Amino acid sequence: MRAPGLLLLSGLLLAAPAMAGEEGAQEVNTPYEAQKVVYDFYFDTPEKISTALYWLRAHIKPLSEEPYNIPPDFLDIKVVIHGTEIVTVAKKNQERYADAVQRMRYYDRLGVEFKVCRLAAQDYGYRTRDFYDFVDVVPSAMAELAHWQQKGYALMVPTVYERTQSIEDIR
Repeated sequence: MRAPGLLLLSGLLLAAPAMAGEEGAQEVNTPYEAQKVVYDFYFDTPEKISTALYWLRAHIKPLSEEPYNIPPDFLDIKVVIHGTEIVTVAKKNQERYADAVQRMRYYDRLGVEFKVCRLAAQDYGYRTRDFYDFVDVVPSAMAELAHWQQKGYALMVPTVYERTQSIEDIR
């Protein structure tokens, strides 16, 4: 025969997970302030830049809305481009990457700075004049990333996976 206290305790332990989940999650507004960030864009296919640009959206949009209302000029964001996505900011590929370029121009107007590695540009046969006017060509992506980190900028490295299932399928 079991002790009544042990039976009661085991019943409470079994019920605890169910009771804990009934309330659900709660929203927390972390006290964000102005931010300094440098993004490292280095992708194996140019098309991945479109997904990586959503990282910028996910960074800027919540901070510009309630409860933060941080003006875009209080967000100091730089994007260093040095992978295959470099072709997306070459003017000759305007038609092929028009959507990504349009989004980058939008972020440029919000104050995001786009920087292309000169070494990578040379590997692709590009010169400074081959890029859009919202792009700065810097000597080296590695030196640029280190420079901004030494100035106190947080490093963000977007990881872009190829989704093989829809969100609806995996929910």
